[in-house]
Amino acid sequence: MTYNRELNLTGILAKKSIFLFGPRTVGKTYLIRQQLGKEALLINLLNSEMYLRLSSNPSLIRGIISDSKKKLIVIDEIQRIPELLNEVHDLIETQKLRFLLTGSSARKLRGRGINLLAGRAWQANLFPLTSSEIKKFNLSRYLQFGGLPAVYGSKYPEEELDAYVNTYLKEEIQAESLIRKIPAFTRFLQVAALTSGQMINFSNIASDAAAPLSTVREYYQILQDTLVGFMLPAWTKSKKRKAITTAKFYFFDIGVRNAIAGIKKIDPLSEIYGQAFEHFLILETRAYLSYRRVKKEISYWRSKNGHEVDLIIGNEIAIEIKSTKSVADRHLKNLNYLAEEKITKRHILVSQDNLNRKSGKIEIMHWQKFLEILWQNKLQ
Repeated sequence: MTYNRELNLTGILAKKSIFLFGPRTVGKTYLIRQQLGKEALLINLLNSEMYLRLSSNPSLIRGIISDSKKKLIVIDEIQRIPELLNEVHDLIETQKLRFLLTGSSARKLRGRGINLLAGRAWQANLFPLTSSEIKKFNLSRYLQFGGLPAVYGSKYPEEELDAYVNTYLKEEIQAESLIRKIPAFTRFLQVAALTSGQMINFSNIASDAAAPLSTVREYYQILQDTLVGFMLPAWTKSKKRKAITTAKFYFFDIGVRNAIAGIKKIDPLSEIYGQAFEHFLILETRAYLSYRRVKKEISYWRSKNGHEVDLIIGNEIAIEIKSTKSVADRHLKNLNYLAEEKITKRHILVSQDNLNRKSGKIEIMHWQKFLEILWQNKLQ
């Protein structure tokens, strides 16, 4: 199955070299071949021979590039040989070459004084498939199995997810010397998955995972560095109702989260369904902002009295997410509380209610209309 991705590599590369980050199997290599074709020289550091030759002598890359006569160079999984960035830096400066550098881990690029090209490359991210990239999008399938291309289009999505979780999240992270005790990390992963989308309580998670508090904090950092998850910070601009400051953690893909947590089936009337629906719309919004290069942060708001709004874009747009098919006044109260702060400009409740309408300052939208507006760049 083929997908037309929202990320426009050629458009960005016309302006600047790129670091393209994304977890394994989101389709970075496929996207490069689809959009760049034979225009670019691809240097794949997952190739054992290429890896061994360049790791022992990074300067060999100059001869490889010179022989190809290409002006656009792709280095896949650059974090495997960070020292190549010194060569890339010089080639950008002296030969005016354009580079696309992909990576599935930022951890190795952050340490040891690694040259990150000092502004000579922009960052882009590739995420799992979005609803706009899937023909005949099936919400129920997505909420259960997520959007990894090899999973969503598979006849055996459970098997694909199981393979991903066991071979990558456990074995490959351990192989990179990021963790030493695989049983402890496995316990932590399951607890992190079960509490995904909730405010992080490090002490409770450490207790449930039978791991030291410092280790749990380190594990969360590893999941972020390897792009397996991200923190959603608290929005703290409210004045009338003091906000809490605790972040939430979300996995990069709903299906991966379900597989780790052992969630085999999602009942549409269950709390888990509501969590997955919220997770889905947050991931869609995050991907949209990244692909369209809209420089606004996302966060959530929760007052100390327990009033909560699921998603805030910048300081302008507040979004509450409900899986209900019949929106009632009680579903609007938290957005109304936030609107009283007079900071956010637009207030939207996204649900499965087919009747799109306004209630005071709040726009009530069916999720399909919301995503249509989002991907058409009309959510301003």
